[in-house]
Amino acid sequence: MSNVILFGGHGKVALLATRILSERGHTVTSVIRNPDQSDDVRAHGGSPLVADIEQQTLAEFQELIAGHDAVVWSAGAGGGSAERTYAIDRDAAVLTVQAAARAGVQRYVMVSWSGSVLDHGVPQDDDFFAYAQSKYVADAVVRDSGLDWTIVAPSTLTDDEPTGRIGWDGSSSQVPRGDVAHVVADVVEDPSTAARTVRFNAGDTEIATFLGA
Repeated sequence: MSNVILFGGHGKVALLATRILSERGHTVTSVIRNPDQSDDVRAHGGSPLVADIEQQTLAEFQELIAGHDAVVWSAGAGGGSAERTYAIDRDAAVLTVQAAARAGVQRYVMVSWSGSVLDHGVPQDDDFFAYAQSKYVADAVVRDSGLDWTIVAPSTLTDDEPTGRIGWDGSSSQVPRGDVAHVVADVVEDPSTAARTVRFNAGDTEIATFLGA
């Protein structure tokens, strides 16, 4: 069983992934900024670790990550100012990739976005531009890191009931958060998904089959 450190531990996908991983016997340390969120993390089977990822240095991230078997990045600014989006979705994410390499923690799972490509098409004057840019840069860094990385790249997230099935055939542009959490947990456990970017929507293919294709 793995000892996982998960950044952005109070996010909806993160909490669901924490529950799945903990129920499968893994130990999950969930990094959160607000100590008031600790009980929610514990209720999902995780161990809260309070740290402001917007303020952490590379050395501090390395200290947090050291000794774990896997890193999951599921943090995000959640909109708001472009400055904060760049600080968290790009800069802090990149620092955790560098910190994992320095700490010798090879397994790294990046929760990203299906539109994270070089020509993402988001206009520069659009509020979403900072997010699109940040995700692309962070994904590019993790691909170049030498780590055993997997990028989990879902489309628009919903709170619909999970189905255990996903796809990437253009028939949908949304996916339930519960299915994203299932994918995150599965790739943490499956080293054969290393060096893969998994883009997906809701679909008709069982998650295990989709990941094994």
